[in-house]
Amino acid sequence: MKRFAEEILAKIDAEIRLRDCGVNSTMDNALYMVRFIAPMYEQLREMIISYSFPSVEDEICFFKESKPEILSKYIYFNKVYHIELKCPDGSNNCIREYLSAELDKLTYFFRNNIEFYQYIRSQSTHLDNFYFTRKSIGTSTIPSFESFQYDADPLFSTGYDYKVAKILCNKYLKVYLENRIANLNNNVEHKIVKGSKYRTICFTGKKNALIELGYALVSSGDINHGNIEIKEFMEYLSSIFNIDLGGYYDAYIAMKERKDQTSYLNRLIEQLTKRMKEDDMK
Repeated sequence: MKRFAEEILAKIDAEIRLRDCGVNSTMDNALYMVRFIAPMYEQLREMIISYSFPSVEDEICFFKESKPEILSKYIYFNKVYHIELKCPDGSNNCIREYLSAELDKLTYFFRNNIEFYQYIRSQSTHLDNFYFTRKSIGTSTIPSFESFQYDADPLFSTGYDYKVAKILCNKYLKVYLENRIANLNNNVEHKIVKGSKYRTICFTGKKNALIELGYALVSSGDINHGNIEIKEFMEYLSSIFNIDLGGYYDAYIAMKERKDQTSYLNRLIEQLTKRMKEDDMK
């Protein structure tokens, strides 16, 4: 069972890398990931309700480690989707206030679950039988209403595995919200200064060519020492070259499927080599 859960997690992580939708996920990507994870999560649930763990230790391992890792991804993308869906249209200050309120909710969860959080963070094990076996569920350990949104089946939940997933989710959600706020703070419009000696520079080649170049530069690790998401860089290229690079992910998929995957980069090499040869002949 542990191997099966690891295979599901590997598929999820691979899809996250492919779509480049980690801590800078868009609403569309978040919804896609929710729909991607949901059937695998349901498949895991169906297997567990009819599965007998070989030992209590195996059951604890599943509900303390394996399941929360998968559930945390589902909760994370579900939260990102709804945060973006409910994000107000308005000034940067208005959006910043909304995102800050979402950050405060993470602090509220932490304070309300401080003892359990410390138990997990300290890697304690003395209460694992109580927290992470299904036989522990009783009137005194009824999971919260929110957890039942994800785990309505008591045969697939101890109640506390959800809290572990929530702790893992909040770690990434905090980074996502802080990045969103930082992007608002750094959102300086590119304007042509009146009287500037520089004219407007536009990319006049094909849109997919610039997308190919953008992916190559991000993949090289030479932009911000590799500390940049493809979404941020595509938005940057769009702004400086006055071109809409929306749909860059679909263009990337098409790029992977064509025979000459790096046709534009190959053309750049040819053109630069040609120029160098011509210069030598002068």
